[in-house]
Amino acid sequence: MSSDKQPLRGRPIVKGFFEKRTNSIQYVVADPETKRAAIIDPVLDFDPKSGATATHSADELLAHVEREGYTLEWILDTHPHADHFSAAGYLKDRTGVPTAIGEKVVEVQKLWKGIYNYPDSFPTDGSQWDRLFADGERFEIGNMDVEVMLTPGHTLASITYLVGGAAFIHDTIFMPDGGTARADFPGGSARVLWNSIRRIMALPDDTRLFTGHDYMPGGREPAWESTVAEQRAKNTHLVKARTEEEFVALREKRDRELPMPKLILHSLQVNIRGGRLPEPEDNGKRYLKIPLDALLDGAPWDE
Repeated sequence: MSSDKQPLRGRPIVKGFFEKRTNSIQYVVADPETKRAAIIDPVLDFDPKSGATATHSADELLAHVEREGYTLEWILDTHPHADHFSAAGYLKDRTGVPTAIGEKVVEVQKLWKGIYNYPDSFPTDGSQWDRLFADGERFEIGNMDVEVMLTPGHTLASITYLVGGAAFIHDTIFMPDGGTARADFPGGSARVLWNSIRRIMALPDDTRLFTGHDYMPGGREPAWESTVAEQRAKNTHLVKARTEEEFVALREKRDRELPMPKLILHSLQVNIRGGRLPEPEDNGKRYLKIPLDALLDGAPWDE
């Protein structure tokens, strides 16, 4: 948060929803004074084996909003996800509430437009969302201030939403026993991710951090909330890598050992459309396009 700005108002009510198929956490963030709320990183259900899509996860978020008497103001994504479909488009259609993401999404659109060989008619101007946020930009959820912080590295477009004393950091830092997010996707960078993590670690010690995934190390129950102080003291990657060079070496070594997410080629073509499936073809069916040999570094030939 910029030092020349006024402190952010508000302490949000945060409810996390763990989506076990993709180990994702979706959030409903509400202002206790006005009961106005936002949804962050909603998941559209997808079964890659059958090709089936469903809205169970997103409908659960809407049911919670209705049950609590909230008025939904925003549908927010932190970045174009590589491991699940965004439900932003579905929720927009259901509620009429505006969608938003960071303005650097246009760079991701341009990158993946080339990978998918989309025609010139595919827009790469971010027009699939209602609002594109710049680094340092502010908006409101009810009476709460929200500040956008650019935190790339995992992707070109990753942002953090600072809501009062809470930060929604998605694929930057996981729970302390989970370490940090990978940085080897197209457009990713371990060095850039280090700088983003340092920016998050510069927030006040008691800042509540809400991550976007949890892979339950050691078989523990899912968890998604920590603090800056806890991460500084206990994060398994940050305590091992105290300098930029140490972190880059650790992160790049780890990334070389990881297979690509099973849904990366499926999900990006949905998520660069603002969480909308491809348009139906002349038979009324929708189809995903899978580019072959596009991510050769992730080929698991030695498994």
